[in-house]
Amino acid sequence: MTFDEAFDLLINHEGGYVNDPLDPGGETKYGISKRSYPKENIPGLTLERAKMIYRRDFWNMCRCGDLPHPVDFIVFDAAVNSGVRRSSEWLQEAVGAVVDGYIGTNTLAAVRKRSPGWVAGAATAARLLYLTKLPGWKRFGKGWTRRLAANLML
Repeated sequence: MTFDEAFDLLINHEGGYVNDPLDPGGETKYGISKRSYPKENIPGLTLERAKMIYRRDFWNMCRCGDLPHPVDFIVFDAAVNSGVRRSSEWLQEAVGAVVDGYIGTNTLAAVRKRSPGWVAGAATAARLLYLTKLPGWKRFGKGWTRRLAANLML
């Protein structure tokens, strides 16, 4: 999957401007939060700027271009929602790699030893287990679960 294809799928999950007081990310547009990007003008954020941020800070940082499909998108989406480190850790847990939060050559080799569908499912299961323990689960859990299920249908 290319970054452009992944971005188009991701942005369907994210939507436009939101300022939900119960969302710990605070003010958000296209999934880019004020909490994570305090210097960004969130209401004025353009789709092209969001795309640049996603490529630089999530897709590239997780080496998604080196991962097979659908693992590439599973890791990318998780990084956007929960951070690069956490997404990398879920992948590493899934494939039995050293869990250090950094996708390097050892993690990539471990990924290649399993079928991509299996890796995607195992990483998603680790993510779902984590999400069920968050305080926001009661409010956002149904939506999070739908998102993860949709990702596995790719």
